[in-house]
Amino acid sequence: MITRTFSYKRIGSHEIRADVYGPDGRSRAPVVLWLHGGGLIFGSRRDLGTLWVDHVQRYLALGFVVVAADYRLAPETKLDAIVEDVQDAYRWVRDVGPELFGIDAERIALVGHSAGGYLALSAGWMLRPRPAALMSFYGYADVTRPWYTQPSRHYLQEPAVPREAAFAAVGRAPISEPPAENTRSLFYLYCRQQGLWPTEVTGHDPGREAEWFDRFCPIRNVDRDYPPTLLLHGDCDTDVPCDESVRMAEALALAKVPHDLVVISEGQHAFDVLQRDDPTVVAAMDRAAVFLSRALA
Repeated sequence: MITRTFSYKRIGSHEIRADVYGPDGRSRAPVVLWLHGGGLIFGSRRDLGTLWVDHVQRYLALGFVVVAADYRLAPETKLDAIVEDVQDAYRWVRDVGPELFGIDAERIALVGHSAGGYLALSAGWMLRPRPAALMSFYGYADVTRPWYTQPSRHYLQEPAVPREAAFAAVGRAPISEPPAENTRSLFYLYCRQQGLWPTEVTGHDPGREAEWFDRFCPIRNVDRDYPPTLLLHGDCDTDVPCDESVRMAEALALAKVPHDLVVISEGQHAFDVLQRDDPTVVAAMDRAAVFLSRALA
């Protein structure tokens, strides 16, 4: 499993990096552009080689090159700039990928988990040319619904995070790779307990600036040219409601976009890590492999 690291973007002195898995050659291989989760607040491209290493092994076995890209994290960087990073990562893969790591620029699928799934779904209408396919594991369709704008009953069961501790866990300078001693999840927990995630991540209030969020809610931007999409979600997800993928599937069906929805019975958030040996999860991963193989053929 060959891994190389590149800087695909620089903001001042800050470099944003991507890891490339796969053979170094002119194979014209299809490519998976992988986006990590973490509520846009924590997580990194390195998660693919640790928590989700079985995913990268599956993609490589199918003959794909895999690019795991970082993006700047919130709240230091707001959502509109994070989306720009995804756009630039995609442009970089298309522009340099064929020569640098042997990919076919016309056969790119975006795959993401949780917040990364949300970014993948957003890319379905924001990227030009559009990707060949999208795959969202427990991603978001609409970031202005009560599950994100009101205190989470699930996260309120955790000890309350004081505002001071939450903001001490993050900083002011742009960051795309969390430090080794990473406490940034405290800020995410605080946002969920207070129902402040959309406001802190975007810098806008969904209650008073509803229209601003239109372009950042995938479900509001599905059209007939939206890429073929696979949605995977557990029906016992306490972080991102399964209804987010169900409603997204309904919007795709209304627009007549080729898609599939796989609901994992008793599936948790991150079921593909926490329940990876469950036969239902294994079957879902097999369906994901078939979907990508057909979409990128």
